[in-house]
Amino acid sequence: MQKRLLMTPGPTPIPDDVLLSMAQPILHHRTPEFKALFASCSEDLKPIFATNQPVLMLSASGTGAMEAAVSNFCRQEDTIITVSGGKFGQRWGLIGRAYGLNVVELEVEWGQAVRVDDVEKALVDHPNARGVYFQASETSTGVRHPVEAIAALCRERANTLCVVDGITAVGVEPMDMDEWGIDILVSGSQKAFMLPPGLAFIACSEKAWRLAEQSTLPRFYFDLLKERKSQSGGQTAWTSPVSLIVGLRKVLDRMNAMGMDGLMSHHDVLARGTRAGVQAMGLQLLANPPATSVTAVWAPEGMDAGAIIKGLGARHIKIAGGQDHLKGRIFRIGHLGWFSQADIIATLSALESTLAELGHEFSPGSAVAAAAAVFEGTD
Repeated sequence: MQKRLLMTPGPTPIPDDVLLSMAQPILHHRTPEFKALFASCSEDLKPIFATNQPVLMLSASGTGAMEAAVSNFCRQEDTIITVSGGKFGQRWGLIGRAYGLNVVELEVEWGQAVRVDDVEKALVDHPNARGVYFQASETSTGVRHPVEAIAALCRERANTLCVVDGITAVGVEPMDMDEWGIDILVSGSQKAFMLPPGLAFIACSEKAWRLAEQSTLPRFYFDLLKERKSQSGGQTAWTSPVSLIVGLRKVLDRMNAMGMDGLMSHHDVLARGTRAGVQAMGLQLLANPPATSVTAVWAPEGMDAGAIIKGLGARHIKIAGGQDHLKGRIFRIGHLGWFSQADIIATLSALESTLAELGHEFSPGSAVAAAAAVFEGTD
């Protein structure tokens, strides 16, 4: 009998106590009991997003919150600037075009962060742009984009929003929404929030809410003005994902116990240990700079990354592959949410045996030793 490790950047593992809480008899979502639970979650989400604004919960994957971040704040034929440096950066452009917007796409080499100068030039060239839409961490490549610097550019422009996909960043690395001037920040349940997919989060600045009053795009289910009104009273506008919110309460208790500094430190240590381990085997990272949530690694020259993923799968460890033109060329190891140092060590050990089996030459034990050196003296 073998324990299976899920080491992908989403869905991520779910703690046992969270699973058990969601298995309890279901509550009705229009009762005082549920409203009190919902209100407590709403309040405790604020420090995770580093904001004093409401953090709305939507029955959707993170993409639902991304769509809401377009449909609730733009007008017909508005221009938006998107950063297309990976599979999920491309998604902003797809959503914008679906709503008939003029999308100015900043093409960025996959694995590279967008240059702040290029964003500034796009804003100068398109002074009426409604927003800059981009990822904090691009999950498909493991790269971190310069959120704080881009937010500063948007803060100077009264009618331009800084819209950040924080789906693999919120709860992982600093996303100081109010302090930096992020106008819209979204996330999803199946990442650092250690829940099944199906619950999305979106927080909006006062500036964003002002522009929402001017929006002329169609919407119904993801009407954030309606949701803000309903959720201020402790319930969603439509049927709530009750069991997910019950689980969220347990997750927030865990996060509160760790504190934000502890949560950030935990993820930072796991990321540094993972990177040290793969590099000790002579492997190269894709991302520059790398995000804290996921490590994307080039397969050795002449080796199919699919064989590496299959080899770890045979050892009961699931990791992720590349997407589009990176399929077969990279593999990705997730380390956001309910992961431990032991999980990273086990994954690196399995990666060592897989690569040795496939003919990659390196010093046996080097990856595990490198990660252990990073972990020494940390929790």
